[in-house]
Amino acid sequence: MNKELIIDSNRSEVNIALLEDKYLVELHNEKTNNNFAVGDVFLGKVKKIMPGLNAAFVDVGYEKDAFLHYLDLGPQIRTFNKIVKLGIKNKAHLINPNNSFLEPDILKSGKITQVLTSGQQILVQIAKEPISTKGPRISTEISFPGRFIVLLPFSNKISISQKIRDKEERNRLKRLINSIKPKNFGVIIRTVAENQKVAELDSDLRQLVAKWDKIISKLPNLSAPNKVLSELDRTSAILRDVINESFNSVYISNKVLYEEARLFLKNYAPENVDIIKKHNSQRPIFEHFGIDKQIKSSFGKTVTIRSGVYLIIEHTEAMHVIDVNSGHRVNKDNSQEQNALATNLEAATEIARQLRLRDMGGIIVVDFIDMRDAKNRRTLYAKIKDEMEKDRAKHTILPPSKFGLVQITRQRVRPEMDVMVTEQCPVCRGTGKVKSTLMLIDEIENNINYLIQDQNEKKLTLSVHPFVYAYLTKGFKSVQMDWYFQYKKWIKIDQKKNYHLLEYHFYNALGEKIKNS
Repeated sequence: MNKELIIDSNRSEVNIALLEDKYLVELHNEKTNNNFAVGDVFLGKVKKIMPGLNAAFVDVGYEKDAFLHYLDLGPQIRTFNKIVKLGIKNKAHLINPNNSFLEPDILKSGKITQVLTSGQQILVQIAKEPISTKGPRISTEISFPGRFIVLLPFSNKISISQKIRDKEERNRLKRLINSIKPKNFGVIIRTVAENQKVAELDSDLRQLVAKWDKIISKLPNLSAPNKVLSELDRTSAILRDVINESFNSVYISNKVLYEEARLFLKNYAPENVDIIKKHNSQRPIFEHFGIDKQIKSSFGKTVTIRSGVYLIIEHTEAMHVIDVNSGHRVNKDNSQEQNALATNLEAATEIARQLRLRDMGGIIVVDFIDMRDAKNRRTLYAKIKDEMEKDRAKHTILPPSKFGLVQITRQRVRPEMDVMVTEQCPVCRGTGKVKSTLMLIDEIENNINYLIQDQNEKKLTLSVHPFVYAYLTKGFKSVQMDWYFQYKKWIKIDQKKNYHLLEYHFYNALGEKIKNS
């Protein structure tokens, strides 16, 4: 599979497109002023404890307080609180990391009032960006993702990605990490760590530990609410997470970002530096790679697939609903059941792409075309699971119900990607109202009077929409005839089918346009 990353940068935002075999499958938009991105670490202040919700609202500097549930505290919240208190007093150096200073884990069934108090300063990490009217969702179980591992302060557990299935490799990685990780740090080993040497893992680990040390060193000079550490911007995070040997090229339009990306990869994946390429064409980069056209055809309420199958995608506050329609795809040689299966399988591929492309999260309900055969329903379920394997977001898929419904839950940490595919109406200019046709005729007559009386035009041709043409020329006596008697000149009228209703133009004796509506 040919994988390409296309990055378009300007002053206010960075747009990132992921292409698989020239087909747009992911689209990301990063605002340069986004101060509440997933992974950012803040020193926040507890504003209100909500015992009924077993949660707290925390001020992190956003216009709405962030939401922190008890289950997002993490088992070592008391240790984090102790470190924050000592760090603010500039006494964190008194803790010897080689000694066990961890507090007992909190109970999963505990109460938030046993751990937090109003006005308390706590260290939190953004788990979900502000979405719609809601503030950020936060966690005190801080983690630092690297290229090969994820570092977890105050945890001694070592976990390995389930996608690494070779038992010997899993044991090797666990032994390596156990031998190099500092005490009181936990590690999650990522899939890309498979078959990596200890030097690469150790370098990744050291960089992540340095991030934690940087947070502690900043605490004495901070007061809540305040950002302590920024996660990588979206561009660097995507380069870190998706760049591997399967990528062919990364094209970047901005020279500064191009240099930064090369420098970033020199540290994270030096073997992949050469796939970073500068886009030097005069055409805009998204237009050059055909991305603009794909965006226009892939967003909106109705999404049409090449064979004629189309999807209707509706969004509500609680869930997303996708309806599958066969359109004009019907094979006369097949039975209704076979046609339904073929349509559903084709739609499943596009639905998986749409979820990634729009970054749709939460609950998604898909209404496939009904199939009576249980074997066909199992085939459809296997197809959806296979297509969703390409999705990096956490998701769960339930088998088709008797009604043909497939329920999907997909992790949502950022607002859904929404692209406007409609354009402003040239007639009403977006107001939904147009001027009266009677006013139009008055306007045309005023222009005729000006061109004949003031400009002394000898011959005029008026081009209008067919409806207006009929109004001006039909019947006795017509408006055109009135103009002849009034101005003693015959004004030729042409009808143009490509004009919108209120559009008109005047032309002189040489056929030159002399007046625009």
